[in-house]
Amino acid sequence: MGLQLGDIGPDFEADTTEGRINFHDWIGDSWAVLFSHPKDFTPVCTTELGYMAKLQPEFDRRNVKVIGLSVDAAENHQAWANDIEETQGARPTYPIIADSDFNVSKLYGMLPASTSGDPATRTPADNQTVRNVFVMGPDKKVKLILVYPMTTGRNFDEVLRVIDSLQLTAKHRVATPVNWKQGEDVIIAGSVSNAEAKDIFGDWKEPKPYIRIVPQPS
Repeated sequence: MGLQLGDIGPDFEADTTEGRINFHDWIGDSWAVLFSHPKDFTPVCTTELGYMAKLQPEFDRRNVKVIGLSVDAAENHQAWANDIEETQGARPTYPIIADSDFNVSKLYGMLPASTSGDPATRTPADNQTVRNVFVMGPDKKVKLILVYPMTTGRNFDEVLRVIDSLQLTAKHRVATPVNWKQGEDVIIAGSVSNAEAKDIFGDWKEPKPYIRIVPQPS
């Protein structure tokens, strides 16, 4: 079995564009997004890293640290950052892991454990499974896993939306309905009895007994 929701995200040490880190220490008491790339200087990933750089203040506001990963050496990442800034109008100010030994990609189930050799001889297609987004909480547990094909750019606005839901539902006994956005009505969690719900939420709308709708808690 690969990494599952609720598992502790494996800890590791790695070189990044901002120096060597211990992953769990780096997360600290924050939430974290780790998003991975099969190789530097790839077109779709270039757009993603640039857009993430533009969105970083939104992640900061939610106490979420952002870290990238690519299966290349750190010096390549620095040169790639120049291209990202030139073509996308924003330079990554978050660290990017140099996973040239494939250690993190293997720990997180993105490459087979048998993967080895010189990363410079591998093509993006060889690493095409290194296209994941992992969201982790301050408890270091995995809260979200998204896997994208190489030909489809990621939607980081959706990642922010999910983080809003994760943070809300971690604090309050609610769930968020389809296409929910910050400030919209939510659903009382199924684990909450009607008696408990009355104490916590007061009244609610109930189109069916199992659908109990309340305003988003503050």
